[in-house]
Amino acid sequence: MYLGLDLGTSGLKGILIDADQKVLAEATAPLTVSRPHEGWSEQAPADWIGAAEKVLAELSGFGLGQLRGIGLSGQMHGATLIDESDDVLRPCILWNDTRSHVEAAELDANPIFRRLSGNIVFPGFTAPKLCWVARHEPEIFARVAKVLLPKDYLRLWLTGEHVAEMSDAAGTSWLDVGRRDWSEELLKASGMRRDQMPRLVEGSEVSGQIRAELAERFGMPAGVVVAGGGGDNAASGIGVGVVKAGQAFVSLGTSGVLFAANDGYQPDAATAVHTFCHALPGTWHQMGVILAATDALNWFSRIAGASPKDLTSGLGALQAPGKTRFLPYLGGERTPLNDAAIRGAFIGLEHATDRAAATRAVLEGVTFAIRDCRDALAATGTQIDSLLAVGGGSKSAYWCQAIATALGTPVSLPVAGDFGGAFGAARLAVMAATGAGAEVASQPVISAVIEPVSALSAAFDEGHARYRAAQAAIRGLT
Repeated sequence: MYLGLDLGTSGLKGILIDADQKVLAEATAPLTVSRPHEGWSEQAPADWIGAAEKVLAELSGFGLGQLRGIGLSGQMHGATLIDESDDVLRPCILWNDTRSHVEAAELDANPIFRRLSGNIVFPGFTAPKLCWVARHEPEIFARVAKVLLPKDYLRLWLTGEHVAEMSDAAGTSWLDVGRRDWSEELLKASGMRRDQMPRLVEGSEVSGQIRAELAERFGMPAGVVVAGGGGDNAASGIGVGVVKAGQAFVSLGTSGVLFAANDGYQPDAATAVHTFCHALPGTWHQMGVILAATDALNWFSRIAGASPKDLTSGLGALQAPGKTRFLPYLGGERTPLNDAAIRGAFIGLEHATDRAAATRAVLEGVTFAIRDCRDALAATGTQIDSLLAVGGGSKSAYWCQAIATALGTPVSLPVAGDFGGAFGAARLAVMAATGAGAEVASQPVISAVIEPVSALSAAFDEGHARYRAAQAAIRGLT
């Protein structure tokens, strides 16, 4: 058996699989976020350990006597600060915390950050958070012996080892992403030292072994290995088998992600595309991220007084984009705008705009935002040959066909199942325990392939051009 643990913002999930990757059991434990000030987002690392204890206790009821490996996935960018005794110095500052926006802008103004890390320094990344702590909590900063990402603090509890892996480390602004190693220049430029960084491994490598005390407590055999694992999106890429150049998935969750695997390192920070290491050796991945996907549809459903399913199920066959346009920037936008201040808009409203037309406009607006991500990835040389759709929004056939048509790429829908971070982490555990490689990360069985509607391709190209014109018009107005 192999276990994947995914430490999310709202909960920790564990999935137990067998050697054939059949899911044997799963368990979850909830987590809460503390917001002591506007823009702050924190969690107590002790709560992660408590959640892990609950999940392992529940799974031990299934029996863990045949366990061979554990893999870890988790929320990225969080700053977990520990002292020389491995005691936590303050609550973890999470990925969606924006307090360090000033420090992020200061670091990003130094050209070595984009050159070596391959990315814009976003306020959510780890390095600016440490600069904020140095500026506002100097007595804590002085005691920092190690900085760990959230899942790597869980690893410390499991193994006693200070270890990070490449995909998660790539989101710190301290990693030379092309060389897959900590950068002395980037560390020095943000007031940090290499000895404060954990040891690096690849996601499919062994990072340590389960502590004897925990093995005995949860009925595991001695010597269970813990894989390096991956950041949540990289682990999800392993879970859906997006591991080679040309493969991609689009996630239509609260936010939207267009994730593409790459055989080489080809950053272009100015596009606001994330270029990170993948969870497998010698591979990288790129992500375009939009901040409101199903979140935009849920917002409109509250205004319309109907459920998202009711809004989308009666739309019928795909139509050409109409006059009404929707820009889904309800809380700013990441790719390609990197604009925290921009806000959304309906444009082109008329007497003929009914609920169905407005619903189509919302779906089209998110679709065109995803096309913006595709175009940003393409500008770096990334080509998408196959595209999987996952997440709640992928249940809308209309939406998937709009995406297929706007991108000119068929959209494949996996059979029902969990292919997220916990499943990907379990696959990485298989690799670490057996020495297997990327062949373990096969793509799921496909239930349907939604083809582009070629007769509407030109109309969607024109619709995207109108969307871009509206995007340019509202910047600075909202």
